[in-house]
Amino acid sequence: MKSVIIVDDHPAICLAVRSVLEKSGRYSIIGETDNGQSVIELVREHKADLIIIDLNIPRISGLELIKRIKGQHPAIKLLVLSAQDEMVYASRSMQAGADGFVSKSKDLNAILSASDAIMAGYSFFPRDVVSGAKLNGESQLDSRIDKLSDRELAVLQHLAQGLSNKDIADRLFISNKTVSTYKVNIFEKLGISNVVDLTDFARTNKLV
Repeated sequence: MKSVIIVDDHPAICLAVRSVLEKSGRYSIIGETDNGQSVIELVREHKADLIIIDLNIPRISGLELIKRIKGQHPAIKLLVLSAQDEMVYASRSMQAGADGFVSKSKDLNAILSASDAIMAGYSFFPRDVVSGAKLNGESQLDSRIDKLSDRELAVLQHLAQGLSNKDIADRLFISNKTVSTYKVNIFEKLGISNVVDLTDFARTNKLV
């Protein structure tokens, strides 16, 4: 039986994922948490075979968490479960080192299928991402998104959701000054001068 840690700040999602995996008889949930920092601690304390990660979590962003875990524990398999746009975030997740990506809009059985595939040594990503459609220019998303770092992308999301600099700093466990620096960089890279236009950009490109 494979041991699993679930990382999501929505209790209902954690419960649903736990249910579908445990019913299969192939997985045992050894930990649940709602933030990235706790995952680091859980991994130190328990031997996990698979970690299922929501990207939009506090303290350490999902993409940053993937990089850290893969850097420290390369044998652990990582499956991203996200409500965010597949073409942007599945590609980013793959680049960060994740083994698979499942949209929260999919049936729960997709989580089980992805987990089985990953534990069997395969990757599990949307076909367009695997085929490199985004890199070939077939994506309808704005190419300026590619200029943003993973952390800048996380800050952009929170700004577009209406969070203040202080709220973002608290959520991402960084200083207000650092948030302001990211904000300036985001505006410069996107050619945008205010939060209203930034929010429109994020919505148009399905970043929120």
